Amino acid sequence: MYLRRRVSSVLATAALATALVAPAASAAPTTTASTGTRSLAAVLTADGNTFDRNWYDYDILTEAVLAVLAAKPDSPVGVLADGTVPLTAFLPNDRAFQVLVADLTRSWPRTEQKTFSTLASTVGIDAIEKVLLYHVVPGVTIDSRTALRSDGASLPTALPGASFTVDVLSARFKLVVLRDNDKNDVNPILNPRALDINKGNRQIAHGIVFVLRPVDL
Repeated sequence: MYLRRRVSSVLATAALATALVAPAASAAPTTTASTGTRSLAAVLTADGNTFDRNWYDYDILTEAVLAVLAAKPDSPVGVLADGTVPLTAFLPNDRAFQVLVADLTRSWPRTEQKTFSTLASTVGIDAIEKVLLYHVVPGVTIDSRTALRSDGASLPTALPGASFTVDVLSARFKLVVLRDNDKNDVNPILNPRALDINKGNRQIAHGIVFVLRPVDL
């Protein structure tokens, strides 16, 4: 698959880090003492809510959330707009969605807008809603410090009955894999340069380099 070929160098780095550093001890994530009520929706729309040429921000994710809420106003995805509700979200960047579309269609959309429209037409709004919910861990504010101490933790998501597992390959290098329900493809990795987004608030997020998959594609 396209996805496997693109991450060969990432996996090599992971293997090297694992050899150099002992894995972090297993620990269950707990809620941090964050009290701010700025929502993640406010963070995602703060840049003007437009597609651009920066593949490493979250425009496609933002448009996906807005599209789901436009089609299904009562969707549980709306929790991202309620900053009083604690949660932890894992945010795939625009490039992650481009890779997903390539894996699904064997074509590489050249713009963010085309990537989103191709995804929507290929899988539909209901599937996009499920994918978004699979990226949300409700009820807890898990900062990066806690995540790096949570090797082996299984995180239940806002998608009923679905979870993924935290695999800390190196706490020192902040190398964390999220093992999802697609067993035969590469798992997302936390972006160490995009951790603790919205820190200090009840809703916190961490960037990831691929899209979490709730089913085996």
